[in-house]
Amino acid sequence: MAQPPRKIGLWMIGALGGVSSTVALGLSNLAHGLGNPTGMVTALPAFDGLDLDALPTFIVGGHDIRAGTLLDAIEELGQRSSIFHPAQVAAAKDDLTAWSHNIRPGCVVSANATITAMADARRIQPAQDGRHAIQLIQTDLREFQERHQLDQVVVVNVASTEPPFELTAAHQSLGELNKILGQVTPPALPASALYAYAALDLGIAYVNFTPSLGASVPALEELARERKTVIAGKDGKTGETLLKTVLAPMFAQRNLKVLSWVGHNIFGNRDGQVLNDPVNKASKVKTKDAVLQSIVGYKPQTLVSIEYIESLDDWKTAWDHIHFEGFLGVKMILQFTWQGCDSILAAPLVIDLARLALLSQRRGESGVLQHLACFFKSPMGVSEHDFHRQSEMLRDYVAAILAM
Repeated sequence: MAQPPRKIGLWMIGALGGVSSTVALGLSNLAHGLGNPTGMVTALPAFDGLDLDALPTFIVGGHDIRAGTLLDAIEELGQRSSIFHPAQVAAAKDDLTAWSHNIRPGCVVSANATITAMADARRIQPAQDGRHAIQLIQTDLREFQERHQLDQVVVVNVASTEPPFELTAAHQSLGELNKILGQVTPPALPASALYAYAALDLGIAYVNFTPSLGASVPALEELARERKTVIAGKDGKTGETLLKTVLAPMFAQRNLKVLSWVGHNIFGNRDGQVLNDPVNKASKVKTKDAVLQSIVGYKPQTLVSIEYIESLDDWKTAWDHIHFEGFLGVKMILQFTWQGCDSILAAPLVIDLARLALLSQRRGESGVLQHLACFFKSPMGVSEHDFHRQSEMLRDYVAAILAM
């Protein structure tokens, strides 16, 4: 007798944002046979035969510090950025309405004024400290899993970028971290890492699609291994940095010397609004600027700028100027312009990462999923930034499973 299909929970931090609401719209449309999965890596023929969760089995939930519904978020995003057909929204209305009942107030521990200014006071977890915040988050995750009788849950962080967070000796082991979780000033962990702790402690997979700290803490890697669950991240690679990690290997392999690489990024949306704060921007610039040296093997002069242009909404533009040296010292220039819709680029990758993380956990893997490096600007556990080599890691992983 055939087994009933698994029921899967996708819990997103920042559930009412552009990326997460587009994920929800996409899951609903594809589950009902509308549209196509273009942009989803796991829809490629190379992934046929893997025991990946079917899209109709997903139920969406999450945390957010803003009020509203998924339908509100999609309608607002569609109107601002002109990216959805009314028929797509209409077809997903019932799912978006139902899934909105799964969204719970979020956590703002250690968040700065730029992020808290976006919050609705009624949508904030009343956490006293880190330990209490973890308990509140876990209550929501348990209730979600039990109410929908879910076989598996994966948590994906798609919330606004946090300021950088400095790790201390207490973050190097789980035992030491547990001693300071009740600490209020300074907080033991930022919100992204508290969500990670809460999920991992329950044996739930955690993926960090943002530049925020998330699970990239030695103590949380230890927790993931102890609870036999998986982690991946960080900072989804969807635009300018994706091209950088494709083009930089060309210069290295042709022995062309990169003298300088300037990247200027402009975009709107809430992420751009948050990154307009220099403190939050520092986290993003760090991940975008770190890849070049590791690929070419030396440090060219680099400049990465990110500017908030409100009128662009969810559309982002990157202009890059690459000054390089060729034979006999002749200097030349390569320029490119990249224009894309942030949520449309990111959403299919979130679905991919959820499916692949769930698969890895079912296979008994634990800890950092290094084979997912090609999805991230700053991949955990991997020093390789060449996109082609990163993609080979994923293809080799898939091929090894299929060969069993």
